[in-house]
Amino acid sequence: MTDARLRRGRESLAVSFFVQGVTFALLVTRIPAIQDRYGISDALLPAFLAAVPVLAGVASVTTEKVVARVGPAVVLRWAQPFVLLALLAVGAGTELWQAAVALGLFGIAVGALDASMNMLGVSLQRAYGRSIMLGFHASYSLGGIVGASLAWAGAHWHLSLFTSYLPVVAVLVPLALVAGRWYVAGGDAPGAEEDGEKGSGGIAFKLLLPLCLVMTFAYIGDSTVANWSAKYLQDVLHSSEELATVPYNAYMVTTLLGRAVGDFGVRRLGAAAVVRGGAVLAALGFGLVAVAPGAWAGIAAFTLLGLGLSVIVPQTFAAAGRLFPGNSDAAVARLNVFNYVGFLVGSPLVGALGDAWSYRGAMLVPMVLVLVTVVYATSFGPRAARYGGGHERPRTVDVG
Repeated sequence: MTDARLRRGRESLAVSFFVQGVTFALLVTRIPAIQDRYGISDALLPAFLAAVPVLAGVASVTTEKVVARVGPAVVLRWAQPFVLLALLAVGAGTELWQAAVALGLFGIAVGALDASMNMLGVSLQRAYGRSIMLGFHASYSLGGIVGASLAWAGAHWHLSLFTSYLPVVAVLVPLALVAGRWYVAGGDAPGAEEDGEKGSGGIAFKLLLPLCLVMTFAYIGDSTVANWSAKYLQDVLHSSEELATVPYNAYMVTTLLGRAVGDFGVRRLGAAAVVRGGAVLAALGFGLVAVAPGAWAGIAAFTLLGLGLSVIVPQTFAAAGRLFPGNSDAAVARLNVFNYVGFLVGSPLVGALGDAWSYRGAMLVPMVLVLVTVVYATSFGPRAARYGGGHERPRTVDVG
């Protein structure tokens, strides 16, 4: 693999992360509008929100088997346009069953997309020989900012969901198709086979389990922001619908900032220290959300929360790839399931506690769980320091 091809692969994958950030933000920041469009009750909403990660988890497991035959690049090339079309379908329907079908298709496609994107990211990081994974997730955060801003514009101008989604999908589908031409796996780089990148080593779940728990806790936190921040601002802090789109945007801004500098932090301090610090900041953010006296204080708390959570998920994927260098695609696919476990647990849990107790009190649950991540940060220790600090032998020359 030439240096130029490896660099194009990195750039095209960053585009894919960006497109997915836009897409997901357009969905989650308009949940109140989706609920109103389809007449979904507050009691039924958690079931709809839970269906997406369940189907995504099933698709992620299936993706492990598919990529063994065709490779993650092929899966990603097909999954991303499908996710965008499913988003458009969410905005096009009027009946409850149509919402269920569209969200179901969205979930299936997202599972394949998330798994294959992170497989490629882990393999490219291995080829580069230094931490670059946070940069891909920074592109996702940038996309989330763009998507949340577009959602704000749609709410501000009282546009229908379909009218808001159509021009975005019309632009992003061709962009995703063009970027897909340049996807490459870092395992194709010289020296990868000798080091086991294409080996068939097994996955010891006992070794993967701490990372699975970290992933679950992180996504319980992330899903709380994604699925409940808009509703929290409207129903608890009494903001307008327009202002309710801002917390997710603010969250994505600090997520972007944290990930933009996170790779440098990992190289200098090691992944364990970065993950530990992120968990403490995220827990503090949730605590401030729970006691926020008004909308702008709530937005500030979600902003701090984004800075803390930003570093955890990318480093968890990277750690899984380091643990199982001979079978990193399978490790990432299985770890990715716990992304959806977090969403599956987080959304209904916060909703149920919010209805039965209070939404302020419900915010304390993800606060405690994210704080527990500090205990498991040792799982990112020696291996993470060796790899993230640049001491692992790079498999290619420096390509920027």
